[in-house]
Amino acid sequence: MSASSRYLDWLSSKLALPGEDARTEDGHPRAVLGYATGYAAADLMPFVRSLRAHFDGQIVLTADNRPDIRALFAEYGVAAAERLPAGSWSPHPVMERFAAYDAWLTARPWVKEVLLTDVRDVVFQGDPFGEPARGLEVFIESEGSTLADHSFDQKYLKALVGPAVTARIADKPCLCVGTVFGPAVEASRLCKAILLLAAIPRSEIGGIFGADQAACNLAVHLGLIEADVRPNYGRVATIGDRTQPALRPDGLIANPDGSVSPVMHQYDRHKVLADAVRKRWGAPEHVAVKGRTKSLSERLQRLSVSVARRLPELR
Repeated sequence: MSASSRYLDWLSSKLALPGEDARTEDGHPRAVLGYATGYAAADLMPFVRSLRAHFDGQIVLTADNRPDIRALFAEYGVAAAERLPAGSWSPHPVMERFAAYDAWLTARPWVKEVLLTDVRDVVFQGDPFGEPARGLEVFIESEGSTLADHSFDQKYLKALVGPAVTARIADKPCLCVGTVFGPAVEASRLCKAILLLAAIPRSEIGGIFGADQAACNLAVHLGLIEADVRPNYGRVATIGDRTQPALRPDGLIANPDGSVSPVMHQYDRHKVLADAVRKRWGAPEHVAVKGRTKSLSERLQRLSVSVARRLPELR
């Protein structure tokens, strides 16, 4: 019996092939790509303004076609990437973004180095490309912990590959898929690996929130993708779990050793930092939304997938 699912049907039409839709014009060799649907311009302002203060390359964001966002993008030279054409079913945006990244990069071979990043909870304190890439770089979410310590990742790893395979990599560090840096060709390869690893179950599990990070950890820790696992507080600082974040007198967010990372991820988990970032880079009175409002159909889809994950797959 051949495998089939809505996720596989979606993936078959979205997976980019080498040479497909290849462009001939040249552009900047460095690009920052992000997926930011469901937000207002004020939510994206700290990301856009802080990045443009340190980086003169391409900034490419998928966002809603709203007047406030169009004005923000025009002011700071941000390219609006079109969302992939919708069909009868689409995965969660955290998975959809990797198909969009792959398609965009595959069509633009002149882009040599790329940062794939979350948007709403990221602010820049320096040029993310300031230090040369060490191949494809993936970043540890929190120092001193392993995948076994992260129940969220355990849940989705088991959903994709079952408890036995999950146990094989339980002692590996938890990698955060929210930031990936390095050669564009290798980043595109990781996107494809994430999308295909998420297609292992014969269901829509691959399209849900959480499958992206699980697939990224599988791709790297199983050796399917060659990547340099970088410690926290280097090029990227992920501080959602940090208990006492420090704000320096110059307004920059300091690492535990007093250094400053150019990419600061999950700063908004801490009110004092969120307020400081909004005051410096955003609209001070605006409170960023925590996530995209889910439609009724999306909530029903989530319930359906939750039920499906608890049932044996049809063979």
